[in-house]
Amino acid sequence: MTTTGRGQPPAEALERILAGPTGLGSAASRFARPPHLPARPAPATATTPAQPSAPAQPSAPAQPPSPPRPPASAQSPAPAPAPAAASARIEGLHCPPAVRDDRTLADLINEQLLQWADDVDLFRSPDLRAGLLKFDPGRSVVLCHPDAPTTGHLLTAAKLLAGENAVDDYFCEPELGGTPEGLGARLAVAQSAIDPTHMPAPYDADWRAALASHPALRAMHSAMESFTQLATPAQSHRYRHEVASLYLGYEAEAACVQEERTPRVWEYLVQRQLNSFRPCLAITDAIGGYELPAELFALPAVQRATALASTASTVLNDLYSLRKEQASGRFHYSLPTVIAEEEDCTIDDAFTKAIEVHNELVRAFETEAAALTAHPVAARYVTGLANWMGGNHEWHAGHVGGRYATSP
Repeated sequence: MTTTGRGQPPAEALERILAGPTGLGSAASRFARPPHLPARPAPATATTPAQPSAPAQPSAPAQPPSPPRPPASAQSPAPAPAPAAASARIEGLHCPPAVRDDRTLADLINEQLLQWADDVDLFRSPDLRAGLLKFDPGRSVVLCHPDAPTTGHLLTAAKLLAGENAVDDYFCEPELGGTPEGLGARLAVAQSAIDPTHMPAPYDADWRAALASHPALRAMHSAMESFTQLATPAQSHRYRHEVASLYLGYEAEAACVQEERTPRVWEYLVQRQLNSFRPCLAITDAIGGYELPAELFALPAVQRATALASTASTVLNDLYSLRKEQASGRFHYSLPTVIAEEEDCTIDDAFTKAIEVHNELVRAFETEAAALTAHPVAARYVTGLANWMGGNHEWHAGHVGGRYATSP
């Protein structure tokens, strides 16, 4: 039997935590649910998307309604949508299905995101601005967060996504001046853009000036401000922790790049659990308009489900982006390349083995998620993780032929 913390089965641990403490003087110590949240997920209505009871089931959940749009008179002309690529999938990948794909809504989010990016002066050239639209973050968040109650929630997810990519591009990627040398120091400053440093006034002014001087730092600071307006303090703290772990993964990769050393498969998977989509997945409840309580999120079974979903989704990215990374001509490694190195096999054979690793991770997630559906809030969260995985896969498949490919 799967157990969760102190040897308790997941269902018993969930009920114990959500019931709160018992005994004399404990009444004031029970979990306080934010006033906008029901005691249990609300039934499907025009404003609350329906959720499947268990993401491990093979049947696709019902199509939830799109979040409300602002009136047409309040909208400025939308930019040209991202080029439509024929959707293609890697054969043999096991992944949850996408729940919602809305091109009109995605274009609206892209339009609002570009306006925000202009406001924070994110782009150093028109090419970078065009590149963001081609990346199509609006479609990504629309696919990955089908239960978002408003366009504001989707826009916040898109801001965080754009900010995270800006840090990666400006600080890690050589095309925009990133180098592995000194990366840790730069990422410490990047973390302070979302997790403020507290210091005496003269130095505080210097720090704020440093944040204001760099586009990626401005973007992350602004995105975090938006997130804290819709998230609880515990959810905001969770996101800061997840980004710090992401940056630790960046540093681990940078160390291998500096040494031009391909890690062993197990070491790579350690790195990938950190350097992954986990910050995007861990906000699924906040973007969905509800809260998974902090003590429940910390349960080993919930942590395992979150880690499995994020690592699987990142391995999926390894597979779709392999050809692009090989064409870059610089030292780079991914799950297929580390398997090829360790097992002395062809990249095609390694690609097939990496698909098997991905599928094993997804099935392990499904098993863990099914055990967590005893309580509606936990069920809603793991359903959100499954929705994110399916939406992420659909987004990658839509870029095949341009950004991504289905084979080495």
